[in-house]
Amino acid sequence: MSPDRLSRRTLLFVNIAHALDHFVLLIYPTAVIAIAAETGLDYATLIGLATGAFVAFGLCSLPMGWLADRFGRRTLLAVFFLGYGLSCLGVASAGSRTAFAVWLLVLGVASAIYHPVGSTMLVTHARRLGRDLGINGVWGNLGAASASGVTALVAAALGWRAAFVLPGLVCLAAGAAFLALVPGDGEGSGQKAGGAPLIPVARPLALLAVFGMAVVAGGMTFNVTTIALPKVLDERLGLDLPLVLTGSLATLVFGFGALTQLLMGRLVDRFSLPTIFVGLAALQPLGLGLAAAAGGLPLVAGLVLITAAIYGQVVVNDAMVARYVPPRHRAKAFSVRYFLGFTASGFAVPLIALLHGMGGFRLVLAAAAGFGAVVFAAAVAFHAIAQQAAPARPAAPAE
Repeated sequence: MSPDRLSRRTLLFVNIAHALDHFVLLIYPTAVIAIAAETGLDYATLIGLATGAFVAFGLCSLPMGWLADRFGRRTLLAVFFLGYGLSCLGVASAGSRTAFAVWLLVLGVASAIYHPVGSTMLVTHARRLGRDLGINGVWGNLGAASASGVTALVAAALGWRAAFVLPGLVCLAAGAAFLALVPGDGEGSGQKAGGAPLIPVARPLALLAVFGMAVVAGGMTFNVTTIALPKVLDERLGLDLPLVLTGSLATLVFGFGALTQLLMGRLVDRFSLPTIFVGLAALQPLGLGLAAAAGGLPLVAGLVLITAAIYGQVVVNDAMVARYVPPRHRAKAFSVRYFLGFTASGFAVPLIALLHGMGGFRLVLAAAAGFGAVVFAAAVAFHAIAQQAAPARPAAPAE
């Protein structure tokens, strides 16, 4: 197979995997509304059962870069597709709180594979880094955006178990197609993009520290927002909407993130990364603060703003790893990047349950706004340190 064809096929399946990764992980936060109605258990108890899934999502991402280097990225991505499909079927079969917790944990372990492995494959095969990161981000965000609406629709029509069974079958079919159509890892046609000049750094440890702080705090705002959003709309919009309409509105809000990621992909190819980072980070506390203080349409506006900010930041963070880390270390760097972000954000589930019980979603969103302020402070520090690294160096595309 020619390198060009291998790259095109690899990028297609990496994008499909990204969509499925976010879609499947966000089935439960919407399905839990139907599960609560069927079982009589309260929301806080049921959402708490997903703690293991979101902790595993981050914790298990750490070894994935090393496993990909040893067994091959293609092998790991195939395990992702097949493992995700089987774990969806497992959750659908759950009949007790213990079964829910166990199968959601297995689902979280499978979900941890995608980001370290898929991001490395994307950077390797990308022709234009910013553009391809933006497109990949759109696939992921469309997966997240459609999860609430599709889950609500299927749960209302066929029951909540079908909301897990159908995506599980799609994952299994995608895994079989991937194994049949992508014969190996390859270096593809993306080496020119993957080998783009690295940005020189005079104080790498300081830059790493503030980037790590932004990743951890950003992971918290990301997970708190995406997990809580369907229930925030259900509880605080004040319109007493049925589940299908609540899920559809959540899908619409998430959809704005897709537009932001396309925009970020183009900006990354043209402007300084630290500058983009600061501008995007400023939107996080602003959007969350508005959502915490308001109801009705202002609440929706705040949620749209924060969704655009958190999904746009994903593109920028991945571009930073691609441009600041040498190719031979990228798989491990992506593992560490997602380990930091997702492990910390795994505690978003118990935090939501705790704060919701204490003061409702106003308190949940206020706490998330605090994490957003930390992201903004880290972005400002990152910009200052990056400017010190090469004060006389003219701005280059995607810096």
